[in-house]
Amino acid sequence: MMSTDYPEHYRSGFVSLVGRPNAGKSTLTNAMVGSKVAITSSKPQTTRRVIRGIVTTDDYQLILVDTPGLHRPRTLLGERLNELVAETLSGMDAVALCIPANEKIGPGDRFITEQLAGLHNIPVIALVTKVDTVTRGVLADQLIAVQQLGEELLTPETGEGFAEIVPVSVKGDVQVDTVLDVLTKYLPTSPALYPDGEVTDEPDDIMVAELIREAALEDIFDELPHSLAVVVTEMGLREGQPEDEPITDIYAEIYVERDSQKGIIIGKGGQQLRAIGQRARRNIRKLLGTPVYLDLVVKVAKEWQRNPKHMNRLGF
Repeated sequence: MMSTDYPEHYRSGFVSLVGRPNAGKSTLTNAMVGSKVAITSSKPQTTRRVIRGIVTTDDYQLILVDTPGLHRPRTLLGERLNELVAETLSGMDAVALCIPANEKIGPGDRFITEQLAGLHNIPVIALVTKVDTVTRGVLADQLIAVQQLGEELLTPETGEGFAEIVPVSVKGDVQVDTVLDVLTKYLPTSPALYPDGEVTDEPDDIMVAELIREAALEDIFDELPHSLAVVVTEMGLREGQPEDEPITDIYAEIYVERDSQKGIIIGKGGQQLRAIGQRARRNIRKLLGTPVYLDLVVKVAKEWQRNPKHMNRLGF
């Protein structure tokens, strides 16, 4: 356990990970924290909330803020997610822009870099992710392209560009520790902001809802990810259980936008919904530390991504 008597050099602060959807932000956050605090999926726009992952050592406490992917919004939900990211960035000590090594820099990367150019006195570090998926030659070309992107758009009046550019891959643990070293350089001198041992400040019911949504995203069709939302309506330890045999009862609702989508989630004879429940229970049990009874109900909230009333009810 770390002492509460912090050394004079102790650093503590916030660094936000940003990037277009599916740039590897959540996977990298989990790797640096050493625990699953953000759900991951190959589907774009998996992250819909600002998730804080906390890394605590004897020398620093780094609060990693994983954000939804910035993008040109097509729905009210998309607009609100972009607003959420913008509000978050203004309070950061540094920002890390994730750009995949295996995809050429495109309009999405340029759009985000332009947004970051509006930040004042906040260093921006470029993290070139997924380097395990490319050859050395392709990586070298991407690093040059990232440098040029920063010099062109980030600080056009001075040409300074990104504060640093770091290649990284969670797979194979390539330079994950280096990223931690780089990010912590930009933290101010400060005592720890969270108690030792905490890895996130997300409430358990929100984490459970996210784990259910992750399980549902695993093998559904491409048109469904944006339409899915999950709300935990009730959660608590079952009464009457022996203290050494606790069970957590969870009741949750999965929302989609159309009746046809409801049928996809439930599946023939309820098979798909049962598979979602089985996948979710495994990770929820790890999170809560008890066996779990999970009751899932699928409901339709028509066009909820464009309906302010539905979005408020679903927590957006």
